[in-house]
Amino acid sequence: MKCLVVDDESLARERLSRLLGQLEGCQVCGEASDGRQALARVQALAPELVLMDIRMPGMDGLEAARHLLKLDNPPAVVFTTAYGDHALEAFEAQAIDYLLKPIHPERLQQALDKARRLNLAQLENLEHESGVRTHLCARNRGNLELVPVEEIVYLQADQKYVTVRSASQKILVEDALKALEQEFGDRFIRIHRNALVAAGRIRALEKDSQGHGRVVLEGVEERLEVSRRLLPDVRRHIRNGA
Repeated sequence: MKCLVVDDESLARERLSRLLGQLEGCQVCGEASDGRQALARVQALAPELVLMDIRMPGMDGLEAARHLLKLDNPPAVVFTTAYGDHALEAFEAQAIDYLLKPIHPERLQQALDKARRLNLAQLENLEHESGVRTHLCARNRGNLELVPVEEIVYLQADQKYVTVRSASQKILVEDALKALEQEFGDRFIRIHRNALVAAGRIRALEKDSQGHGRVVLEGVEERLEVSRRLLPDVRRHIRNGA
């Protein structure tokens, strides 16, 4: 079984890799120090199993696991954690495998024996442990494409997809616009029933040839229409210099 070890602490990665090397049928194919690096390693190395820390700077283990589910053949995931017993109740209730640090060889073998793939419903039930995502993710020609939330200029719905636009890229995600609005809170402002814009990216408000209000956004050329109902909110935001 090809295994990928993911932890932001190098000593933890070394110890877990050493333990895995002592188990029959295990091959450590690589390591990663955060969730985003883990996604790249999974696509490059195609491990069958990922042993991943939960708390890591940047993208944590739960968010990385959620993005991995977009792959055609995602690896099995076993979380590693330093949480106490109370926090682990959430994982036990969802029957998700985990290893409590410090990891012992016997417990590692048990986790590998019952390792299985996660599903989205299980991860969504644990979202309160992970919090708001740091990236939005889409699959492009079989590969995962990420956009950091802090770089997003606008989100625009079109039928069943939402366009995620940054200054340098554009991807389509299947998340509902309303769900994204709820997840990211005040980071985005609704300007139309089909569009959210990053609060910090609004530079001005102008009128088009038909007299419709449009926002000027930092980093992109597009001018997005503002609905008449939401025009006062956008004007107030600009006036307050947010």
